[in-house]
Amino acid sequence: MRQLMFAVTLIILGSVITQAQQPNEQRAALNETVIALDAKSAPALEARLLTQVLNGAEDSPVTNIKLSVKNTTPNFYTYVSGWVTFYDANALRCGDGLFKIDALAPQESAEVDTPGLRLRCSPQSWRAVATNLMTRTVDIAKPFEPAPPVQAAVPERPAPMNFVISVDGQDYPIQVNNPMVVRLGNRNRRIVLRQVP
Repeated sequence: MRQLMFAVTLIILGSVITQAQQPNEQRAALNETVIALDAKSAPALEARLLTQVLNGAEDSPVTNIKLSVKNTTPNFYTYVSGWVTFYDANALRCGDGLFKIDALAPQESAEVDTPGLRLRCSPQSWRAVATNLMTRTVDIAKPFEPAPPVQAAVPERPAPMNFVISVDGQDYPIQVNNPMVVRLGNRNRRIVLRQVP
């Protein structure tokens, strides 16, 4: 019974983990803009088709298209790549192509093509997936770091002032808040000079 419960737990956890790993890119009509997500499932790129006539067939596939890709993040990307995938009226994939951009600044758009595309249908919908979003070293994608706490202004302590105490012609150097030991008679006396607030 325990082994059965363990097996059921593993199956349930496996399906939850698999569901959590599914990409969230949504398909859109050919005349609509699609969103490509980054590794944290946040919108990173917007893509829009510039090629309007996409009539591919098995014997004469469309081999290249143009699209516009916009960086919607505050990060400067030194390299961007991804896939555009096309679907026919039955929601079957009928073509996909790779796009690459060498550099893409925040809120910048670039026109790219998809060499190597083999579009074998007249698609009804499409989607874009970002596979590489490389940032500059100063924009390293790191976990959110909270701003350092603002510390209350600490009043500056004045530099220690040096004093000399003279006892029967004997000089004893002393600093504020630093004790000194003076021999008076047969006993050592500890003397501390403090500043009055």
